[in-house]
Amino acid sequence: MPTAAALLSPTLPLPNISTATKKRTFNRTRPKTLHVSPRISLNKQQQTPTSDPLTAITKVLWGKSLPPQLLISTVRSTWNSIWHLMMNQLAPSDPSGFYSRPHSQFRANFKSFQPSSSSRQKNTPNLHLYVGLPCPWAHRTLIVRALKNLEEIVPVSIASPGIDGSWEFHGKLIRTQNREDKEGGLLPGPDYANGCKNLKEVYRLQRGSYNGRSTVPMLWDVDKKEVFCNESYDIIEFFNSGINRSDQNEGLNLSPPSLTKQIEEWNRLIYPNVNNGVYRCGFAQSQEAYDTAVNGLFSTLDTVDDHLGNSRYLCGDVLTLSDICLFTTLIRFDLVYNIMFKCTKKKLLEYSNLHGYMRDIYQIPKVAATCNFEAIMDGYYKTLFPLNPGSIRPTMPSGCEHEFLSRSHDRESISYVDKHIQVNVS
Repeated sequence: MPTAAALLSPTLPLPNISTATKKRTFNRTRPKTLHVSPRISLNKQQQTPTSDPLTAITKVLWGKSLPPQLLISTVRSTWNSIWHLMMNQLAPSDPSGFYSRPHSQFRANFKSFQPSSSSRQKNTPNLHLYVGLPCPWAHRTLIVRALKNLEEIVPVSIASPGIDGSWEFHGKLIRTQNREDKEGGLLPGPDYANGCKNLKEVYRLQRGSYNGRSTVPMLWDVDKKEVFCNESYDIIEFFNSGINRSDQNEGLNLSPPSLTKQIEEWNRLIYPNVNNGVYRCGFAQSQEAYDTAVNGLFSTLDTVDDHLGNSRYLCGDVLTLSDICLFTTLIRFDLVYNIMFKCTKKKLLEYSNLHGYMRDIYQIPKVAATCNFEAIMDGYYKTLFPLNPGSIRPTMPSGCEHEFLSRSHDRESISYVDKHIQVNVS
């Protein structure tokens, strides 16, 4: 019998093994061999779904490496040219890349509609308001309309932005249906005045076949079938003092004569640097234009924040049209402008006075119902393609949620006189 050393030695012949023994040995080892067969592994790889054609092509062209520099530079140059072309249509700029907001085409001389109190109701035009919820300029008209109790006097149709950025109406036209939901909030719907599919169709009802920009807000003269006004500040002035009805909130004057000069001064500061300033940041088409706009924006916010440390509202203890105009920009600041328009130096939440001031106005009865944050975010992130090509909407900041905005602001403590009745609406 061979020794153990002989059995392990590779130079010695192996002992004879019977055929039966070989068969048994092969049968015992075969399952282990099949278990680790590479052929089965190959079949599993073949069952993996193939990648999309574009990915397959890129793998063939340059494998796992980055695209060639020539391709990157070509695509970048092409996209840059297309971006400027789209931006010039969306937001016209001057040769230096500074955004230049187009002027409103239909201005209203609202003072001509201020007859004596006995005849004012009779002479007030039959008006209909067109708005879009994302738009801050339209938002100011909704707030003044609500504070002055004009909901029944001036009906509203609410459009929403379409895929091409135009204002569209949705839903079936039911003349008797409530234009505002049961909870008092505002929702997009049909055109209740003319039954049009989009706002462009409404503008084209204007005599003379208008072909300009179809913007909101727009006040429509129902009887004359023409645009009464599409300048937001003219509209809120008219809502404040151009309509006098027994069911209107006559006790609230958002532009008292004694404060006219102060209101005009605040408007001259806030409109170019804040209201339009955020758009000058977001729509800037050069670094110089952006730097100028963003510096003007935050310098003005710093000034207003300091002022509000000793004043409840811009003009003391009285809410004015200037406050309404500032509010509609502030309520969108952290929600949209800080991110999408690159107004990133500070969040509004970092301004203790400004943020408390915004919450103060938000908590005035009826104001919160005019704020549809979902519609605002959709209107910017999913519509302004040149600024957000992927149309991905970020999560709403916690500081912009209704529960947070409803927290105590303690702004009454800096009022010289308790003027809360000035902004209380029935």
